[in-house]
Amino acid sequence: MNTPKIAPWKKDRVVELTEVLNSDGVVGIVDVGGVPASNMLDMRSNLRDSMKITMAKKTLIRLAWENSGRSKEELETLMEDAVQPCIVQSENLNPFQLFIELEKTRQGRAAKEGELAPMDIIVEKGPTTFGPGPIVGEFNAVGIPAKIDKGKVAIQKTTTVVEKGQPISADLGIMLAKLDINPIEIGIILTGAIEEGFFFPASALDIDLDQIRTDIITATSGAFNLACNMRWFSEQTMPTLLSKASGEALSVAVEAGVTNETTAPLFISRANARALALAGQLDSSALDEELSAALGAAASASSESVAASNATETVTEVTEEEEEEEEEQGFGGLGDLFG
Repeated sequence: MNTPKIAPWKKDRVVELTEVLNSDGVVGIVDVGGVPASNMLDMRSNLRDSMKITMAKKTLIRLAWENSGRSKEELETLMEDAVQPCIVQSENLNPFQLFIELEKTRQGRAAKEGELAPMDIIVEKGPTTFGPGPIVGEFNAVGIPAKIDKGKVAIQKTTTVVEKGQPISADLGIMLAKLDINPIEIGIILTGAIEEGFFFPASALDIDLDQIRTDIITATSGAFNLACNMRWFSEQTMPTLLSKASGEALSVAVEAGVTNETTAPLFISRANARALALAGQLDSSALDEELSAALGAAASASSESVAASNATETVTEVTEEEEEEEEEQGFGGLGDLFG
C-alpha cells in the first residue's frame, strides 16, 4: 500500500503556523467568512500594527495546533462556528483589547441569494429618494409595498420582509441594498483567545468596559469606607484616620480648656468676638478709642468675614456636631483609635 505523499509546501506551512502559535502574547482564532477580498485588505491594513492574522486551511491549522502542544478540544471549540478560520496573534494586546479591536471591523453588506437573515429584516414606512418609475413595481414584487407620493416613491407601511433565519432571495437583496439596508454582517470575528494557558471564549470577552470601570470605582470606595470605619491601618487609610483623630483631639482640647499653640488662637479669636459682641451692646460713651475702632472695622467688614468670625466663635459647637456625625458613621472616637 502506497502512503500518500505530503507536498513540501504543506510541511513548510505547518512549521510557519506552529511558530506563530508558539509566539509570545495572545493567540486566537478569527472567522473571516463572507468578507470580500477588498474589505479584508482594508481591515488587515488597519490592524497590522497591533496583531498578526494568518490564513490557512483548517487541516493545516489543526496540524500546527497539535504540534504546538495546545488543547485539541479548545481548538475545536474555537473553530466550531467559524466558516473560514484564521489564526490571530498579538504581543501588544490582551484578549479583551483584542476583542474590542476586532469588533470595530464589523460592517454590513448587501445580502446574496440564499443567505439566511441574521435577524428580522424590516423596511420602515416613509419616503425614499427614488423618483417615479419601474422601481415601484420592483419593490412591490419582492413584498415591499410602495407607491408614488408627492413625486417620490414611498414605502406605504412598515413591513417585515424576511424573518430571522429565513433565506433571502436575490431580487430582495438587490432592492434592500437600494434602500441602504445591508443585513449581512461581516468582519474579522474573534471566536476566542488563549493567553498564558487561560482560555477565553468570545462570550467571556464581550464585556461593558464602562460598567466594569464604574463597578470597580464603587467597590473601591466601599472598601475604603469600610476600612476607615473598622479602623484598618494601611498606607491608604492612615491619612484619613489621622486627620479624623486630629480633629477629635482638637475638639477634646477645646472643651477641656487646654491651652497650647493650636488651641490658643481659637480661644483668643472666640474671646475677641465675644468682647466685640458685648461692646456693641454698650453706649458709645463707655467705649475707648480702640474698642470704637474695632467695632467700626467689624461693621464695615464683608459678609464673608462676618460669617468666618461667627464660625470661629462657635468652634466648640461645630466640633461637637462633627463628632456626633462621625460616631453615627461607625467610628469609635479618639479613645478607641489609640486603644
